Amino acid sequence: MKIRFASSFGEIDEKAWRRLTGASRDCGAYNPFLSHAFLSSLEESGSAVARTGWQGHHLLLETDEGELQGAVAGYLKSHSQGEYVFDHGWAQAFERAGGRYYPKLQCSVPFTPATGPRLLTVDDTADRNRLRLIQALKKETDRLGLSSCHITFLQDDEWSLLEQEGFLHRTDQQFHFVNQGYSSHDDFLETLASRKRKALRKERREALANGIEIDWLTGKDLTEEIWDQFFAFYMDTGSRKWGRPYLTRRFYSLIGERMADDILLVMARREGRYIAGAINFIGSDTLYGRHWGALEDHPYLHFEVCYHQAIDFAIARGLKTVEAGAQGEHKLARGYLPVTTHSAHYIAHPGLRRAVDDYLEHERREVAAIGEYLHEHSPFRKGGPMPDES
Repeated sequence: MKIRFASSFGEIDEKAWRRLTGASRDCGAYNPFLSHAFLSSLEESGSAVARTGWQGHHLLLETDEGELQGAVAGYLKSHSQGEYVFDHGWAQAFERAGGRYYPKLQCSVPFTPATGPRLLTVDDTADRNRLRLIQALKKETDRLGLSSCHITFLQDDEWSLLEQEGFLHRTDQQFHFVNQGYSSHDDFLETLASRKRKALRKERREALANGIEIDWLTGKDLTEEIWDQFFAFYMDTGSRKWGRPYLTRRFYSLIGERMADDILLVMARREGRYIAGAINFIGSDTLYGRHWGALEDHPYLHFEVCYHQAIDFAIARGLKTVEAGAQGEHKLARGYLPVTTHSAHYIAHPGLRRAVDDYLEHERREVAAIGEYLHEHSPFRKGGPMPDES
């Protein structure tokens, strides 16, 4: 085996990458964010490139004959934006003490707080190769004199190997809808407490009260005209929320060309024109909600477009889960339960490592306590769905 690093997905054979991640939703474990189409579109569109602080540094594990056996999508980061696992405080503390926190090595999907495998191998039970990937990440961090290596939104089964290699464990919380084999949205609502059920029915009626209608667009529906309209929503809302939206207009054209069947746009229409929309990605058994935008302000429209419609689609398609993105305790009242997310952090400097380790120990306890509290206040009747216990 040999290790090398690629600066872009243009250097990585797409067919070889598919062997690591699964080629389509039919494979049973497909995560669209790990597809070559998605990751290469981020780079080719200028969204995740050196100029924006995301210099590709992708770890490849190959045989001597050049056959790809494992990989980690990685980036040399000059800031901590677009990651959704916040380490700004660590950076500020280290730099106040005279250290240099950036660049750091970030192993994640840019701008995407969705859990998925990070240590990719041809056979996901090949712990030997996953250990090789972890050791190579540490060695590269030290070789380049970086402050740290961060692997975010990783799967539970990857953590034990990372712990063996000295990575620190961080947890956080998201809210996911779990499809218990519901036949309809009303079937799902019947599992809620009566007061909560009535409130959500009223909320959905009021969201559409101003003559608003909802369309699901996917596949061939995703024309350049549709992308123009959605991008206007994204830019308007993103500019107010983040100051500078992360994704370029070309990104949407590229994913529309390469993975249209893996995309769902939920679009709100009023008086013959679209006024708001949310983009979702379709995996084997999960609908991933990402971001939304709107040009008009209507009560509860955000909840309808982003959360209720996602549940409707998941039930209609028989998907097991809806992941509605980062944070947002308001999702709990709409049937999304708290789920623990995980990240792993290799801190090269001993002093910074001790400080971060102590901080994370307290943070994990707080995350667990909040999760227990939120589940106690879920909208479900007693005996309803349970949250993730990882």
